[in-house]
Amino acid sequence: MLKGIAEIWPQQRGNPFPVITGTSAGAINATVLAASAMRFRAGVARMVGVWSNFRSGKVIRDDGLNALRTGLHWAWSILTGGMGVGKPRSLLDNTPLRSLLEHQVNFARIQQSIDAGDLEALAITASSYHRARSVTFFQARDGIEGWSRTRREGMRCTLDLDHLMASVAIPVVFPAVWVREDYYGDGSMRQAAPLSAAIHLGAERLLVIGLRSEGMSLLRQAPSEPEYPTLGSIAGYMLDTLFMDSLYSDLERLTRINQLLQDQGPAHGSAKVKEVAAHVILPSEDVLEITARHAKSMPRSVRFLLKSVGALNSGGLPLVSYLLFEEGYCRELIALGYRDALAQREHLLAFLSGETVDNLEAPDTIEDAISR
Repeated sequence: MLKGIAEIWPQQRGNPFPVITGTSAGAINATVLAASAMRFRAGVARMVGVWSNFRSGKVIRDDGLNALRTGLHWAWSILTGGMGVGKPRSLLDNTPLRSLLEHQVNFARIQQSIDAGDLEALAITASSYHRARSVTFFQARDGIEGWSRTRREGMRCTLDLDHLMASVAIPVVFPAVWVREDYYGDGSMRQAAPLSAAIHLGAERLLVIGLRSEGMSLLRQAPSEPEYPTLGSIAGYMLDTLFMDSLYSDLERLTRINQLLQDQGPAHGSAKVKEVAAHVILPSEDVLEITARHAKSMPRSVRFLLKSVGALNSGGLPLVSYLLFEEGYCRELIALGYRDALAQREHLLAFLSGETVDNLEAPDTIEDAISR
């Protein structure tokens, strides 16, 4: 989508996103985009180049010996109750991802972009394991304050690699990360209101790019007598719940608040409550069907681990989609997003320019967003 937007958006107008927020893998794209805010088009091109040449070895240690060692470690820990050896910290080792991001992301440029006026704020969300809170770490221009709500807060800081690694630490799959006297994991775990960070940071218009719709073809092709869910199917279901449900619930909540403010009129509105427009775009093709076509491109060691938990079937595809980092898969997703962006060229350009667009509210259903 960003590749298409970079082509649509006039280069002389600079960065179209003064407030950028991201969680989990989205935090990586958000950080790269924020660090490149002074050269938006070049930043997007660099991001596309990295993802187009991706492979699992850049994210995880995918050699067979490491996979065998990890599997045996988990098995021994379960059989002995953790006696004799340290308890395993994660299913996969994402040390290569840390090394990649250390070389690809220049965190100093985030503040440079803010000082130059090309960026107002960048926010990365992670989940605190010990405090059981969703914490949004943000770096922003002067005048933007932190916030505290029920089990979620915004904390002003200077962002670094640890914040990013914490946000992408998928529970059980990747190890937790130590940040500011606590261990953190993937930000989606407790992010009940994923749109709130951008609104707290001053955004009045939100471009929301969804990932999947329950109306897509593959999910409709369930067997008449469903099989008992495997561990892989359950894990995929849990990840889908973490990554998908909260976004669409928050969009529904946003739409209702907007409608309430419109019904009451400006005379009855509160100074602390404002209408926030949201332009929603969903993929025109089922991402899970693309996942199914590329699942065999995963390293043999990773497929071995996934097969052992029953993830290499249609029910386990959601889990596979979160762990499939091969270039063929990434390139097909990029091509899909690019086509969908160009198909909405006029709406996207109008929305990013601040004009009124017909589809500026969350759809009643995800299918409605696709049909619009």
